[in-house]
Amino acid sequence: MEGSSYRVVFEKGGVYLHTSARKHQDPDSLIAGVIRVVEKDSDVFLHWAPVEEAGDPTQILFSKKDPSRGEPSTSEEEPTFDPGYEPDWAVISTVRPQPHLAEPRKGAEPSSSRSSWAFSVSLGELKSIRRSKPGLSWAYLVLVTQAGGSLPALHFHRGGTRALLRVLSRYLLLASSPQDSRLYLVFPQDPSALSDSFHHLQLFDQDSSNVVSRFLQDPYSTTFSSFSRVTNFFRGALQPHPEGASSPNLPPLPDDEPEPGFEVISCVELGQRPTVERAPPVTEEEWNRYVGPEGRLQNVPELKNRIFSGGLSPGLRREAWKFLLGYLSWESSAEEHKAHVRKKTDEYFRMKLQWKSVSAEQERRNSLLHGYRSLIERDVSRTDRTNKFYEGPENPGLSLLHDILLTYCMYHFDLGYVQGMSDLLSPILFVVQNEVDAFWCFCGFMELVHGNFEESQETMKRQLGQLLLLLRVLDQPLCDFLDSQDSGSLCFCFRWLLIWFKREFPFPDVLRLWEVLWTGLPGPNLHLLVACAILDMERDTLMLSGFGSNEILKHINELTMKLSVEDVLTRAEALYRQLTACPELPHNVQEILGLAQPEEPSSPSPPVSPMPLSPTRAPLPPPLPEEVVPQPDSSLEILPEDEDGA
Repeated sequence: MEGSSYRVVFEKGGVYLHTSARKHQDPDSLIAGVIRVVEKDSDVFLHWAPVEEAGDPTQILFSKKDPSRGEPSTSEEEPTFDPGYEPDWAVISTVRPQPHLAEPRKGAEPSSSRSSWAFSVSLGELKSIRRSKPGLSWAYLVLVTQAGGSLPALHFHRGGTRALLRVLSRYLLLASSPQDSRLYLVFPQDPSALSDSFHHLQLFDQDSSNVVSRFLQDPYSTTFSSFSRVTNFFRGALQPHPEGASSPNLPPLPDDEPEPGFEVISCVELGQRPTVERAPPVTEEEWNRYVGPEGRLQNVPELKNRIFSGGLSPGLRREAWKFLLGYLSWESSAEEHKAHVRKKTDEYFRMKLQWKSVSAEQERRNSLLHGYRSLIERDVSRTDRTNKFYEGPENPGLSLLHDILLTYCMYHFDLGYVQGMSDLLSPILFVVQNEVDAFWCFCGFMELVHGNFEESQETMKRQLGQLLLLLRVLDQPLCDFLDSQDSGSLCFCFRWLLIWFKREFPFPDVLRLWEVLWTGLPGPNLHLLVACAILDMERDTLMLSGFGSNEILKHINELTMKLSVEDVLTRAEALYRQLTACPELPHNVQEILGLAQPEEPSSPSPPVSPMPLSPTRAPLPPPLPEEVVPQPDSSLEILPEDEDGA
């Protein structure tokens, strides 16, 4: 930075590089230096240099905090480390330190070697900043550039990470990651530059000139409108600042709050992964052996276990899926099933008539219904059109998709329709091939995954956190690699979890995968272990190819339609058995696998969030006999009552 006038807006000493990977650093591996934020010409740089290169210390003016103004005199970040001196320095005014180069002398090789560690980077080249976990020795920051490389970790032996982040937030938008409170995504303050970033990444079909404003105003709908191209999980990270883009405030920084969802798991040693063999699918003949005299299914746990271990033969799915999705009861007789179907058929058509009877003039004054209809028509027209059941113009299957999804909006007013639901309905309608049965099976599926489509996305955030926890227990080196490549949030798995791998496997494999997951065996959250299995299968490719974050995302997206569902399910079950065989499995991992009850009740969504009725959630009014339980969406009696159940 010689030969040019520049302004130092921040300067902090006691910032070290730890050049050894050992847990306990020896003095020779510690390089003391000074970190500066420098305005030069029309750019802003972050500059670190060892003390030999940092300038004449007599020419550097430090302004300590004034205790009389109520500023704390101890470090905010390292309360357990007391160096015995003032840890933080305030932002200083314009200073021009005179560069000082040490005179060469004998034995100067270490100094020369240390000077090679100096770096200077434009703030516009930063992609993300990771902050150390509180309470772990000295605080440090890891900066990742747009090129995918990481700068040397900066260890603040005298504190000052927060002060540096506050200064950086004057020039950058620092968005806290929703899955990792210690990770800040870096975006330029200039909206046009942010638009260019979206344009180059090709995250959206439309021209990106108005993407930023739409994204900041309504990140939920903008993200879901493009999730089929590239996983977008920045809604939680790009919350708009009330003061506008120029606000210098950072997202709240945690003090010593423990990292959510994690226990000390680095010492967990898993045993050898067991060998798992899948069984053949359940045939119609085998299914009939479980049917009793009155049509009641017997030995249901054993039957579910067979479905889990082998799936169902295609000819059996039409009947068996109704049980797996809760439309028909495992305990009811054949006659009770017929009465239940008559009742549900009448209820479905009453709800369907609710939107069918709305005139075009009425709909013009009902923006919500009009919005649902428009979104459904657009999505249905491009859902599984390569499948023979839905291909071609004027396909009746598309009309059934449209009608079922609009009727679901009448059934679940609070949730309505969200993009992605058509992907979940399509295989069900393909298998069941009956409008009413497909609707109620779809409702049963939505009972399992409705949280994925809630606007808060709290359920998706929780699942990604649980996936990361499982992966850390199973493969810490893989997590470390993904973390080093700015992919530790696992946002590329968002679409996997959102629609249960619907777009990752060929259509017949999706049918097999879903029926296995619907059994609820061997425990809850098997879909998370399916994700772990895919990552485990791609582990060597990811780690040995030297992929950066962009290449990782590209590789994951290119796995679409190339995965074998039987291989994935086999590995997922093996991972489950390997975890459950560990006697020292952390309690929060046991909770995810259903091996332990939560220590305290935790709800991923605020109590006021709209939630559908669930078999596990007690309704507010006293329970009534099954035949007279009022349905939540059928209060409008348009059709006369049938003598059902007669």
